[in-house]
Amino acid sequence: MSKSKQRIKTKYTGVFYRESITNGKTDKTFYVVYRDQGKVKEYKVGKFSEGMRVERANAIRISIINSVRLGSDAPDILGRSKKKVVTFDEVAMQYFKTKELHNKTNAQAKSKYKSQLKPYIGHKDLNNITKKDVLHIQAEMAKTKAPKTVNQYIQFIRTIFYYAMEEELYSGKNPAKGVKEQKVDNRRERFLTVDEVKLLLKTVKKDHQLYLFTLLSLSTGSRSGGILSITKKDVEISNSVLQIKDSKNNSTYAGFFNGELQQILANEIKDLKKNDSIITLPPRTLRRKMKKVLDRLFNEGLEKDDRKNRVVIHTLRHTFASQLAINGTPIYTIQKLLNHKDIKQTQRYAKLAPDSGMDMVRSMMKNYFE
Repeated sequence: MSKSKQRIKTKYTGVFYRESITNGKTDKTFYVVYRDQGKVKEYKVGKFSEGMRVERANAIRISIINSVRLGSDAPDILGRSKKKVVTFDEVAMQYFKTKELHNKTNAQAKSKYKSQLKPYIGHKDLNNITKKDVLHIQAEMAKTKAPKTVNQYIQFIRTIFYYAMEEELYSGKNPAKGVKEQKVDNRRERFLTVDEVKLLLKTVKKDHQLYLFTLLSLSTGSRSGGILSITKKDVEISNSVLQIKDSKNNSTYAGFFNGELQQILANEIKDLKKNDSIITLPPRTLRRKMKKVLDRLFNEGLEKDDRKNRVVIHTLRHTFASQLAINGTPIYTIQKLLNHKDIKQTQRYAKLAPDSGMDMVRSMMKNYFE
């Protein structure tokens, strides 16, 4: 039933609304005004609760004006302007269908959507979903889910709306645009202890290529790509020095190795040509085999997306830097050994240094109990 007869102007000429009541709740009923053969005419174009928005009402008015000039009647235009209600779930299912052949994780993503996000938003008409709704979903999910997971669902909402726009299923604003993501602290901080390093070396020793890769990683702190790029000509046995390519920084820097690795490398390169790689396993094979070992030794019971605690190949680089810091290596020396361009990248290891203040604090606390 009607709540008010008063016209309320909008930002568009000839578009206004009247307040109304729908199912006991306050609503807006949009109207457009135009001239036809000198007469002012008014037509109702839809309710806010039905998905009508002021932008769409204005577009309808423009269509009416253009069509009237060509001799069409307004009711015909309005009939053609009415759109079927399209729910978020319908668009999401259409989106997943387009990804079936090209996305290996599509089935998993679809399952997660159905169980986690669909109950919040699946039944809603796209035109009725607002930024407030997205913020509500974000707040509710944050009560039980990690920030990274919440961000992924908000990103999915954003993706579905952009997809709907591309497919001309939706013409409004993306309600997820501008929603600030939750802060995620997912820097890899895990490093191996001395005992864990010994366990890893003992485990991979039966596979010569994995053993050599692990030793080189622990001795140089290089990223895996740098290790895989080492050739015979990069190895200086007499000086115990390696030349390592850093593709991330587009540079070359020196790495070092000890007596045991020196002997292994000497035997390894004696029959190689100058440009032959030290590691001969295909990169994908090596990474797959290393992952299997690291998961079995260190990652049982951890979530797959737990970046802070899972041990991966890159953990060997963190172990190199962390153990150097623990043994008192100056932070600027660690920076040079890691080939960091900015000292800020290396400062994360400073807290592990012996002079971090730990001994001072312990000494101070000890005084309280003497």
